[in-house]
Amino acid sequence: MDAKAGARERFESVRDGLIELSHRIHAHPELAFEEEKASAWLCERLSEAGFAVEKGICDLPTAFRARAGSGPLHVAFCAEYDSLPAMGHACGHNIIAASSLGAAIAAAQVADEVGLTVSVIGTPAEEVGNASGKILLLERGAFAGIDAAMMVHPAPLDMCRAKVIAASMFDVHCTGKASHASAFPELGVNAADALTVAQTAIGLLRQHIRDTDRIHGIVTHGGDAPNVVPAHTSARYIVRAETLAQLTELRERVYRCFEAGALATGATVRIVGGDKPYAEMRHDARLAELYQRNAERLGRTFPDPGVWESRPTGSTDMGNVSLAVASIHPMIGINSLPAVNHQPEFAAHCVTPEADQALADGAVALAWTAIDFAARSVTR
Repeated sequence: MDAKAGARERFESVRDGLIELSHRIHAHPELAFEEEKASAWLCERLSEAGFAVEKGICDLPTAFRARAGSGPLHVAFCAEYDSLPAMGHACGHNIIAASSLGAAIAAAQVADEVGLTVSVIGTPAEEVGNASGKILLLERGAFAGIDAAMMVHPAPLDMCRAKVIAASMFDVHCTGKASHASAFPELGVNAADALTVAQTAIGLLRQHIRDTDRIHGIVTHGGDAPNVVPAHTSARYIVRAETLAQLTELRERVYRCFEAGALATGATVRIVGGDKPYAEMRHDARLAELYQRNAERLGRTFPDPGVWESRPTGSTDMGNVSLAVASIHPMIGINSLPAVNHQPEFAAHCVTPEADQALADGAVALAWTAIDFAARSVTR
């Protein structure tokens, strides 16, 4: 039996358990840095599979590392498992976690034979938009010595090299002065107006930014009562651009919009966060080619990349990993259209038979990619 056949046979022996695990994580969504159940369940399953498991690595209680094999080439599969507020697993992180475990368990079966060390790195808090799990793990050395990092991400359809752009999330706090809104409005400083002016300025700014730039946000606190001039308001915004360099330029322009709102109204403004942004994703060409070939062997099909892979799909801290380590982040289709990521309807699709098949195909394709990567490295 060749290595790929052995890896697939090993995956099939744990397939049902991984699908059950995916559904369990989906049924118990946990927010960023609070993924206690998911982290524990994943570590338990890896320990049962023979991996040496370290919990709470890098001072992050819900992060972990699990390792098997002793080959010279070290491949890491990244597991995400946090959910979105109010929507649960509307980005399919339950599938990501289970497919990464499946890939690691399958590859570990033949690791010593093909020259691999296999790790799963449990990466919490992908959805936070700033100072996230992978960024902190990178800073604290969790990816040191890794030769390649991989994961698959559920989407409506398969994409090998999705256009993943840089992003920065931050909170804005405006402070004015409260007053009776009818009797003494002239004595108040309206912090809600400061946000309104800023949002108008951002709307005008959109005429003069790149097609690939994105600015979007929500008001998280708009005041306390309609008859009180709002003294405190807040908002949360995300700014995105093709690269970290472009993001830095755009973010400063957006910050000035909030400063303009404060200046116009007499309020003060404080911006918190945005200091540890997500980088653009750089797909490793060798790994991407190997993954697509293996996924196609399993029956996956990839649409015209000129249509789908030129449009920004979102942002992830896997981009930061890709700037440090050869990485891939392919999208694996769950046949969800018209439902797309970050919709409640997409969350419902993440526990369908199509999602379960994507979990299996993604796991096997990643394991086979790691095996091919090891073979290519040996022959070079």
